[in-house]
Amino acid sequence: MNRAILVVFVTLLVVLAGCAGGTEGTEDAIDDSQSVGDALDVVDMNVADVSPDEEYIVLENTANKPVDMSGFELRDREGGQVDGGLSPFSFPSEFVLEPEETVTITTGEGDSTDNELHWGYNVNIWRGNGDVVRLVDTNGQVVLEHAYGDFDLDKSDGDVEDDNDDENDDVSEGPVDGELEIHHIDVGQGDSTLIITPANETILIDTGDWRQDGSEVIAYLEAHGIDRIDHLVATHADADHIGGHAAVIEHFETIGEGVGAAYDSGVPSDSATYGNYLDAVDEYGVDLLIVESGDELPVEGDVSAQVMNPPSEDAGIDVNDNSVVLVFEFGNFQYLAPGDVDTGVEQRLIDEWGSDLEGDVYKAGHHGSSTSSSEALIDTVNPETAIISSAYDSQYGHPNDEVLERFAERNIETYWT
Repeated sequence: MNRAILVVFVTLLVVLAGCAGGTEGTEDAIDDSQSVGDALDVVDMNVADVSPDEEYIVLENTANKPVDMSGFELRDREGGQVDGGLSPFSFPSEFVLEPEETVTITTGEGDSTDNELHWGYNVNIWRGNGDVVRLVDTNGQVVLEHAYGDFDLDKSDGDVEDDNDDENDDVSEGPVDGELEIHHIDVGQGDSTLIITPANETILIDTGDWRQDGSEVIAYLEAHGIDRIDHLVATHADADHIGGHAAVIEHFETIGEGVGAAYDSGVPSDSATYGNYLDAVDEYGVDLLIVESGDELPVEGDVSAQVMNPPSEDAGIDVNDNSVVLVFEFGNFQYLAPGDVDTGVEQRLIDEWGSDLEGDVYKAGHHGSSTSSSEALIDTVNPETAIISSAYDSQYGHPNDEVLERFAERNIETYWT
């Protein structure tokens, strides 16, 4: 792959469309620039030694919602104009590509249809090996790049000029290669998230409720061919978050490829579940690292994992308030996982980290409880998507209606395990 793709997997996915009144429906077209780029892929090109009327690229909508491409432009690697000084191709106003549909853009002249558009030139745009297809939004921001032939996108200049001939510095940050996968595992009234990086490193954040003893998590990992956990995170010591830690460590240390390291807030619990977890760490010699605000998980490649909580100073003994809060960054994409912190800690995070909390996907704090996901935090993060992990018939009433309403009012697409 030559562009960054985020894949969010949620088992037994329930879309909370309209359950709080006003949540965006599945028929509404995706129109946010980065989401458009994530939804589209170049699935075919015909650009080598062909006439302009035979030169084309094919874009496919890989999302489950329509994509609004109105005013977006196609360019090659030569900045604001295409090679030779020709004007970029502009998608027609109100052009919407339906899910799993393709659109073919041909360089030459012809009569356009819903799924075939024509650039209208008698010269080739992409001239063979080493050229690049760029999809650019209405602000001149590259949202998708695809190289043809033997060409390293990381070595391209990445500069795009807007209509005022100013260079867009943000573009130089991307694209990044590979796929980042985020799997939200259905563990009922609990939490467990698997992240797989483009370098195939695995980060497992929490392991579900103690009653399952890791069975659901291990089954899910085995079904996805996971034989090693590089980074095992306990956001905090509650038994619905570390319920499978001991079993996961034992499983991968005995019949798998092991556990690289375990990460903990350092705030203990007197529960048997927490004791079993520490016993497994000792028995199998797993490195246990205490993390705090400002640390980073040692993840390789283009993915960073920033620790934003617990604070470096003493924050007391409350396990929820000392949850390990992580922000993952991959190119221009960010994902926030806040554990079970409450609104007071959320405000401290806002004061300390500010705009660094902004993200595309937000895993709702404390299973969608009213004690978390404050308006202040949601407005600071400003996510496109929220994920809630809780039981369908939660005894605690998760997710809370007030939280769902906050998401709905802000048109945040919301999913529930």
